[in-house]
Amino acid sequence: MKNIKIFLGLLLLLLSTSCMVKKGWSDTPDFGTFDSIRPQLIKINDSTATVGTNFIIKNRQQLWELYTTGDPLQIGYKTGVLTQDLYHFQEEVFFSKVEELIPSPWKQRMLVKLLKYYNRDILSYIPLEYQLEIYGVSEYASDQHDFLGKKYERNIYLHGAHDIGHAFQDLALVGCSSLAVWDDKSADGSMLIGRNFDFYAGDDFAKNKIISFVKPEKGHAFMSVTWAGMTGVVSGMNAEGLTVTINAAKSSIPLKAKTPISILAREILQYATTIDEAIAIAKDKKVFVSESIMVGSAADRQVVLLEISPKKFDVYRVENNNYILCSNHFQSEAYQSDKRNLDQIEQSHSAYRWDKMNQLIDESDKLNPEKMAAILREKDGLHGRQLGYGNEKALNQLLAHHAVIFKPEQRLVWVSSNPYQLGEFVAYDLNKIFGEDLKTAQTLGIDSLIIAKDPFLETVDYENYEKYRQIDREIQQKISDKSVISAEEITAYQQLNPELWSVYFWAGKYYYQKGYFKEAQIEFEKAKTKEITTDLERKTVEKYLRKTQRRCR
Repeated sequence: MKNIKIFLGLLLLLLSTSCMVKKGWSDTPDFGTFDSIRPQLIKINDSTATVGTNFIIKNRQQLWELYTTGDPLQIGYKTGVLTQDLYHFQEEVFFSKVEELIPSPWKQRMLVKLLKYYNRDILSYIPLEYQLEIYGVSEYASDQHDFLGKKYERNIYLHGAHDIGHAFQDLALVGCSSLAVWDDKSADGSMLIGRNFDFYAGDDFAKNKIISFVKPEKGHAFMSVTWAGMTGVVSGMNAEGLTVTINAAKSSIPLKAKTPISILAREILQYATTIDEAIAIAKDKKVFVSESIMVGSAADRQVVLLEISPKKFDVYRVENNNYILCSNHFQSEAYQSDKRNLDQIEQSHSAYRWDKMNQLIDESDKLNPEKMAAILREKDGLHGRQLGYGNEKALNQLLAHHAVIFKPEQRLVWVSSNPYQLGEFVAYDLNKIFGEDLKTAQTLGIDSLIIAKDPFLETVDYENYEKYRQIDREIQQKISDKSVISAEEITAYQQLNPELWSVYFWAGKYYYQKGYFKEAQIEFEKAKTKEITTDLERKTVEKYLRKTQRRCR
């Protein structure tokens, strides 16, 4: 059920790709004739391709490294042709869920009509240069999904998927954590920034991570961690040592699409060097969800949070301190009495992860990149309590799309490789990458600075966790189908992840469904002894427990 709810949120975005209002799209710019400037792809092998001096290459950690230069339309075309196969895969991951969740063509059309005005004005919120780049990329989209909208229109709307996911975060789509240290909390005194991007849209979505290095004609060269089809930014650093990462905050369900947060983050990364320049870009933008944007600046030697929502904007700075933390709630003065933000702090797992980061920093010696990676990989709760693997109260929820570590003053960045944050962190030096004109396809990582994979990967617990993820889906499906589950199956399921509250909740729900109320009560009581993720889920367990207790009298 969890995955279905997650994709239902995405579906509101994806199905709306065919419901643009003619008024909203009548001013679409003339992007020129594609065939006249089609870039010539040279495919060297399955893991390397070039367009002139631009290229894509897969490194030994299975990360794709993409290098592009030019004006917006050129960058779009080059990105599109170099990532075409990956782009088709990403689209298939998203759009296959549309047919899976709503197989009826009639129901699809009805939903489209209900959402027809949602994205009517989005082009007016996206700068022309990014429209051009998106257009260039979209020319390489698959033809198979044209029933959901034309290629360019689909890609424009997909840039709001991150925002829609955040609006639906109560469905456990996101739970990002980020932190920065400097001065006597850092091993060498310089700024060190780490973040987990816990946007989850299915396992396949994170299979083909791209480390994109872009040298635009205007603004700063920059890198970002992304996926095919995406020109916006969720995690990145530019050649001037300015970093941007985004964390969701509590949002209402938006009624109209405005500036996608990833596009705003891209503009900051491309055109800002200082904190003040980032603020100037962000504060007048109209957005449709709430977001904390962590901005670090080597020029200012400072890290702040730009806390932006549809109605408010504020900047959170720390005074007389040497670290700053960010999870999924706001901390600045403008939101101190904001009811939605207060509810988020009280009811979600955001405050718990904030407290855990605070505890780890207090307990840690001066942080270096390796120690920062260890924090991002942390699976235990407060005071070392075992949470069960995959618990969203953990900093490492074992579902992250990526983790990234920045040293802005040195222009160094480390990016995690699969699975989750557990694989090697590959290091990149932006001074070197952007300080010379690259003429040939080459891997860009620095082997001597690699952070080793997490030893957890070699444990029985990790092996059991991967088995648990598969069986968990099967158990939930059987409960949904009202199928029979043996006691042996339930015991084996629980033994794979014995500290996670939900394995007992699902067993209790199964027994309750079958009328075995004494067995159900035992399971719900076990679930209550574990660290339940959110206030809502705790109340759900307590409700079922009361119902079974009444049945057992």
